[in-house]
Amino acid sequence: MSAVAAERVPMFSSFGIRNYRLFWTGGFISNIGTWMARIAQDWLVLTILTANSAMALGLTTALQFLPVALLAPYAGSLADRFSKRRMLMVTQLAQALIGLTLAGLVLGGVVQLWHVYLLATLLGVAAAFDGPARQAMAPEMVPQTLIPNAVGLNTTSFHSARLIGPAVAGLVIAWWGVGPALLINGISFVAVLIALAMMREDELTPSPRAKAKGSIVAGLRYVKSRPDIILLMFLVFMLGTFGLNFQITNALMATSVFNVGAEDYGVLSSIMAIGSLAAGLMAARRTQLRLRLIMGALALFAVSCALLAIAPSYLWYAIFLVPAGFTSLTVMTAANASVQLSTTPVMRGRVMALYQAIFLGGTPLGAPIIGWIGDVWGPRWTVAVGGLMCAVAVVVAFAYIVRRAGWDAMPWHNHRADAVLVEDFEDVR
Repeated sequence: MSAVAAERVPMFSSFGIRNYRLFWTGGFISNIGTWMARIAQDWLVLTILTANSAMALGLTTALQFLPVALLAPYAGSLADRFSKRRMLMVTQLAQALIGLTLAGLVLGGVVQLWHVYLLATLLGVAAAFDGPARQAMAPEMVPQTLIPNAVGLNTTSFHSARLIGPAVAGLVIAWWGVGPALLINGISFVAVLIALAMMREDELTPSPRAKAKGSIVAGLRYVKSRPDIILLMFLVFMLGTFGLNFQITNALMATSVFNVGAEDYGVLSSIMAIGSLAAGLMAARRTQLRLRLIMGALALFAVSCALLAIAPSYLWYAIFLVPAGFTSLTVMTAANASVQLSTTPVMRGRVMALYQAIFLGGTPLGAPIIGWIGDVWGPRWTVAVGGLMCAVAVVVAFAYIVRRAGWDAMPWHNHRADAVLVEDFEDVR
């Protein structure tokens, strides 16, 4: 997790590389469809298939992310053994077919809740294999010095689309219904498939291929030997499991607390994306990746959640979503780039698969709990509990560092830490 270089790089440096530019553009178009689908699916479950059931929405989210946790070690092993580009072609095609199937069921007027559950699970299976290959693809397209820049720009693609997708989804749902919004998502995957097909394979720098035998166990042993990576995984686990349930919390706050329609619900995700996009652009310029940045951002995210929980109106809730988006995205990009930079290339696919499993795989645990809290205690508690758990994670991480490396290793001391875990606290001024 040590710094790569002291200086910053130009914000859009990775765009100078043709393969990365194609990859980013295709992903941006597809991400718009993905965000439209998220809003449409939530609205379908909450207002058409159930009577604002937080548990049903939580279960849908859990089923979508459960395969990520279960299949991650195997998916990561495949990403290290085979062409990541070809693997992405398969997973993107699978996600397109799943999205088009749900759209067809809705447009045909035959969709039922169990259809949503089944397709959410299948989408999770495809995503489990897609994630490790996509995460480990950036280092094959750009030089190591640009990995943080590429990760940051990948994030801007996702959250720039988040500015557009939810708002457009709200309008499409209000004007034409849920089905057309889901249909656009299914079609949007074509952009990624075209981008992957147009890449110049001779300009990629593939990582060394892992051996098939024992590759999964080797990946687990590697992570076990890296307490710095384990600590990062713990922090993103707490964030992903309890803090990033806005797919549920925003829907509940919009429908049950502020009583707004689909348009205003879609706007909430777009507003949150303002903060996320700003964080992604800052991450694209950053070359120094420090643990104190991640922990500080997570602490501020917890504060943002507290403000969201007590927001007196829809307007104030929307305003507080901006810092929540900024701080959560700062944690995600900095942690992701830190893990990629500090991982041996031949292990990168497996490590990123485990990272994804920890980050997204906690959702099957957290989403039903948050949904239950929303049904029993009320929507505001879904946000408050998420922030509280993230605050607990920061306290636990600080205590762990103090115990492992001593009080002088903390960032407010100008002291060189001996432990590898806190090497990024060196030379603090």
